[in-house]
Amino acid sequence: MRTVTVALGSRSYPILIGEGALSKLGRQCTSAALGKRCAVITDTHVGPLFGSSALESLRKSGFDPVQITVPAGEKSKSLDVVSKCYDLMAAHRLERTAFVVALGGGVVGDLAGFVAATYLRGIAFVQVPTTLLAQVDSSVGGKVGVNLKAGKNLVGAFHQPRLVLCDLRTLSTLPDREFRAGLAEVIKYGVIFDAAFFEKLESNLPSLLRKSPKLLAEVVARCCEIKAEVVGQDETETGLRAILNFGHTIGHAIEAVFRYGAYLHGEAISIGQVAAAMLSSRMSTFPAADVERVRRLFEHVGLPTQITLGDSQWKKLEAAMRLDKKVSGGAVKFVLSERLGAASWGHPVPWDRVRAVLCETHGPSRPDPSGKQRLTKLFNSQAIRPQSSRTRRP
Repeated sequence: MRTVTVALGSRSYPILIGEGALSKLGRQCTSAALGKRCAVITDTHVGPLFGSSALESLRKSGFDPVQITVPAGEKSKSLDVVSKCYDLMAAHRLERTAFVVALGGGVVGDLAGFVAATYLRGIAFVQVPTTLLAQVDSSVGGKVGVNLKAGKNLVGAFHQPRLVLCDLRTLSTLPDREFRAGLAEVIKYGVIFDAAFFEKLESNLPSLLRKSPKLLAEVVARCCEIKAEVVGQDETETGLRAILNFGHTIGHAIEAVFRYGAYLHGEAISIGQVAAAMLSSRMSTFPAADVERVRRLFEHVGLPTQITLGDSQWKKLEAAMRLDKKVSGGAVKFVLSERLGAASWGHPVPWDRVRAVLCETHGPSRPDPSGKQRLTKLFNSQAIRPQSSRTRRP
């Protein structure tokens, strides 16, 4: 089992990555010196698959868990659902020595983490992410929160987990669309931090789409290493950590406009990242040839890279962007990439430039649940070949 450490002094914690890691949940919670009672918060998709395994592992190690199941989907990231979790935990007499286990994808992790951060003014929690997106991104770093009607993650806190446990076997149960959506966050790390990693994804995408166990372990571990390094330097996003929002200002706005239904998070930020790469080329030093490499990689994964909106939707998109957490002094601030493997934050971008790049018609504009738009025959026979010169990590 691979271990990555998030270095935060006395609040440092391990990320454990491996096949069958879920069976070690109880043992790892014991090592983390957690209290004996806990709430396992999961959803209606994940609970039937992994709830019993999590509870069994905890009980074997002497813990007394209670399972709380919420409806699957982004709409559960709400204050109403948070309140129901509070009520159930209080009904089971969970005290301040208790802890929360977040068993599920990014929605469950954000929700359960927020519950833990605020119940009895804060109790411990453990992340057990079961989707690719959650394993490489949302389970690490302590950002927890819920949505408002006005926008995504507008209510939240920084509350670090005591442990992150990534069982790669849980990814075998993911629908293909969910797995591909998770790759959007994977690609992001290559664009903003590690050019060599981006090239590795280009060269090995067919194997990654086939979920090669060895490659998958390497990819998840590298993403966690990058995020751990960034979070270790800037826990509360006062500087460097902002680069992790590459493509998210637009992506979150797209999710809000479509009411968290038509687009998965990874699909929305795929569009956002391609747009951010285009803006980076026009407003910074990002090479145009690399914009095409970014676009091509997202398209080959089977993710949308462009969006078509009506007049009222454009207005809603602009309004949602202006409610983003990264707005400062009324200006929408963007993360732009200077070159593959390097990014900077805090760039004000006028709305007309954002709309201009989103209006350019390149690639698919809608989610592809079946994956039929992928160039399957190509992937089964060869890798994606970069068309620009080799880029070194700074």
